[in-house]
Amino acid sequence: MTDATDPRTVGGDGRPADAEWAGDVARAVIENAGSVIVGNRASIEQLVAGLLGGGHILLEDVPGVGKTMLARAIASSFDCSFKRVQFTPDLLPADITGTNVYDRKTEEFEFRPGPIFANVVLGDEINRAPPKTQAAMLEAMEEQQVTVDGRTHGISSPFVVIATQNSIERERTYELPAAELDRFMLKLRLGYPNADDETAIIERAIGGHAIGALTPVASVDDLRAIRATTASVDVSEPIREYVTRLARYTRENAELGVSPRGSIALVRTAQGRAILDGRSYVIPDDVQAAASVVFAHRIRTRPGDPDAESLVSNALETVPVEG
Repeated sequence: MTDATDPRTVGGDGRPADAEWAGDVARAVIENAGSVIVGNRASIEQLVAGLLGGGHILLEDVPGVGKTMLARAIASSFDCSFKRVQFTPDLLPADITGTNVYDRKTEEFEFRPGPIFANVVLGDEINRAPPKTQAAMLEAMEEQQVTVDGRTHGISSPFVVIATQNSIERERTYELPAAELDRFMLKLRLGYPNADDETAIIERAIGGHAIGALTPVASVDDLRAIRATTASVDVSEPIREYVTRLARYTRENAELGVSPRGSIALVRTAQGRAILDGRSYVIPDDVQAAASVVFAHRIRTRPGDPDAESLVSNALETVPVEG
């Protein structure tokens, strides 16, 4: 972890740090996670960029390709509070947010916080829980707070939800509503590893997995500093206009296009990608590298039209960088 006396850190007071230093720490997190996740370097970078941009991450794929392991590796790379929620059909909203418990000694109700009260929350197989339970996540993800019995309880910053989603067992899962999908800054798919990577995965798994020995390389104050730095990355007017044109293209060519929240998410993820390069300004390449993972899950295409990923690719090929 970085030295708390380093003048480029902020000590938790929220001031931006140096972009080059922030990039160094972010890349250290990527390397740390990559020490236990074979392959998928691009997905790790996308996840970290979204994390720096202040967003929540959705990992969707078939079982057994490392979704949960990736979430754990990123969480373990930061020295901050971490909670895991295993979503099941019988999970209740209070199991996530917490509940009020009567204390006989004080004769008052005491709030017992649920696992949502952590810096990093892993929601494992989020689509296994019913809609009512999924809805309990929305306020926390959008407002960084939960309301229980009419009382609001704030969640400490930084706060990020990394959720995994089972994409195979449709008969035993619940589809995430559009409003909840829109709260996830980006959605990633890992895919099957190639032959060499799979052989390396098997080798690493013999005798126990390396995730148990993974140690943090950054503190919670580092994460606050890097997020503040990411938010201060310059986004010029031409870049903002480019993002707007991309979003409008999706609205004009799909049943449901990207919302303004999606446009903001793309800008923030692009800022995160700029930090990965140690830059204090966004370039078109940052936008183009993040567009698919930020936009695609927000789009509903018409029957017979290209799928959402193809629509985003078409937008990148068609929409000019300069207006």
